[in-house]
Amino acid sequence: MKTRIIGTTLACAGLLTATACSGSDGGGSSDGPVTVTVMTWESAETNAAIDKALAGFQDPDVKVQRIDTPSGGYGDKLASLTQAKKLPDLFWCGNDTEQQYTSQGLLVDWSQRINDGSGDFKAGNFVGSAMENWKTADGLMGGLPSLMNTYGVWYNADAFKAAGVTEPKAGWTWDEMYAAAGKLANKGGAKYGLVADQLTSADAPFTMSMYSVSAGGAPFTDNVNHPTKAEADGKYLEGVTKLVDAIKSGAVAPAGYDASNVQALFSAGKVPMMFGGQWLAAGFQTDKPKVKYGFAPFPQVDTPTTLYDSVGICTPQYTPNEDATYKVLEYLNTKVWDAVLPASPVAPPAYTPAQESYYAALTKAGQSTVVDTVKADLAAEKTVGVRFTTQWAAQVADLTTAHYLPVLQGKKPVSDLQTYVDKINELIKSGG
Repeated sequence: MKTRIIGTTLACAGLLTATACSGSDGGGSSDGPVTVTVMTWESAETNAAIDKALAGFQDPDVKVQRIDTPSGGYGDKLASLTQAKKLPDLFWCGNDTEQQYTSQGLLVDWSQRINDGSGDFKAGNFVGSAMENWKTADGLMGGLPSLMNTYGVWYNADAFKAAGVTEPKAGWTWDEMYAAAGKLANKGGAKYGLVADQLTSADAPFTMSMYSVSAGGAPFTDNVNHPTKAEADGKYLEGVTKLVDAIKSGAVAPAGYDASNVQALFSAGKVPMMFGGQWLAAGFQTDKPKVKYGFAPFPQVDTPTTLYDSVGICTPQYTPNEDATYKVLEYLNTKVWDAVLPASPVAPPAYTPAQESYYAALTKAGQSTVVDTVKADLAAEKTVGVRFTTQWAAQVADLTTAHYLPVLQGKKPVSDLQTYVDKINELIKSGG
């Protein structure tokens, strides 16, 4: 089956490898196997585990080659290879990159293959929210989600016990969280009870969207990929008002707080609660914080609601051999994580049959609260996106700095958020 190609304007070249179609034998020949190249943003340790797992890929007609790239310089490497039209056949990509590259006609569309998939490797065996968010407005998928990011509240169980505060668990409320933060502030060397950069940064409006949706209100935007509007209804304003009050009281760290070392402070017992993703568990498993810690789902108003996000693997439109590339893509999603995640349980796979090895690794390490919270997040009734993936997303960040953050700082009234929303809707209408 021939996969539908997105766009027709690019010359043949590689998107995620260092191999270009021009002058390349990447497509294989009659006297040798096809070479499929892979590029990741992982650490040296994780790449070593991936290499070991890829060694188990058995196909006499296909050879897999991983392309080295410094994890800290992945974005620059990706940009230069994209411009040079020398990207590899399979490369790690964020949801925003996939959406933008797909809309520009740079990627192979896998939607038909995964929807018509044979055996277990088909759309129905992936996390639904991830698959939906990887589709463009016209249903194209320039890649497949590979790992899920789930989010919640990391907490210092020792600090909660010392303060006589009940540890957070699924179903706790925003009011309970702010009340706990107030009781934990200025105790045990901690200035604030809660440090939550996601509440006071460029992504803050989307985080507060959880409050509104959980309370039966409207999300901040109807779709992060192809939005038609932004909105701050009564429930949304209610949630922001409570956040402003919690910041003013000193329970929550203010907008502008330097959260760059918050993980180290948390590990040292100087931050009782912080927002963060499940990926921190792998680091904590290695670094072993001085405190007893846990991971809880985000608080709710009524309906369980959480943030969703996923990263994945994309393929350039000019990949020399789609069939071979798709075979390796399937192997990465179905087999490689089983070998990699037990040693470094950074995230649950988007391909649900591969999740058990992730949960087993966390359970073995005694991180049962992480297992419970990740499962709760993936099963949440409602989800909201973490940020716009549009080309003009950077302009929204500028508007957030100018109009949203001053509200959290008490410099502007909560009612002024309507001006902020109006300006975002102007961006949406004009396309940036």
